[in-house]
Amino acid sequence: MFRDTKAFSGFSVDDIPVAKEFYGTTLGIDVTEEHGMLQLRIAGGNPVLVYPKDNHVPAEYTTLNFPVDDIEATARELIARGIVFERYGEGQDELGIQRGEGPLIAWFKDPAGNVLSIIQE
Repeated sequence: MFRDTKAFSGFSVDDIPVAKEFYGTTLGIDVTEEHGMLQLRIAGGNPVLVYPKDNHVPAEYTTLNFPVDDIEATARELIARGIVFERYGEGQDELGIQRGEGPLIAWFKDPAGNVLSIIQE
């Protein structure tokens, strides 16, 4: 039934103008706004919908993972742009990169508290 549909994901934030500035300027994503909602235009063709919610509760899981070729360089660039990486126990280096089992990954939050990550492919 949905094999050929171009599904897309979405998540809520508590402040659309702040989210637009963060995703567009801080992260450098192509962002459009329509009907009070944002569309993050990322590679792959399907946008990610960011919508306002008065009683927004940040997601307790990673809402967006950004694959990168060089996680250390990307982490340093994000830190230079004011990003603070989250600490989830042991195994993270001074940049916040998890260096245990699995891929190299580092987590940070958007202004609404949603968890995002950079992950080295």
